[in-house]
Amino acid sequence: MSKKILVVEDDPVQQKHICNVLGSIDAEIVLAANGQQGISMAQQEQPDLILMDIVMPEVDGFSACRQITSDSATKNIPVVMVSSKNQDADKVWAQLQGATTVVGKPFTEQELLAQVSALI
Repeated sequence: MSKKILVVEDDPVQQKHICNVLGSIDAEIVLAANGQQGISMAQQEQPDLILMDIVMPEVDGFSACRQITSDSATKNIPVVMVSSKNQDADKVWAQLQGATTVVGKPFTEQELLAQVSALI
């Protein structure tokens, strides 16, 4: 059975890039365009992994991550923040919100796939 990955990204170009990279692995990809959709999709779809941007309108990635990792229905789903906000302080804050790790943009295909394979 293939794994399910939720990609939460508001930028269509970045979303397509992430999906293209994930195309090389056997996984079903579901998409959300903002943090609020990401929270709803996490509850509905119960993905094996969530890749989440930080800078998004309405609900940002930090807040969405915190809600997902503190909800009993979704708390065991690993969340990888994929963002240009990848300073040490951002990484620490992401982990405090429940994120498993942070992949900085721009990322290489190998960087992203290494994190994905380690978690699913």
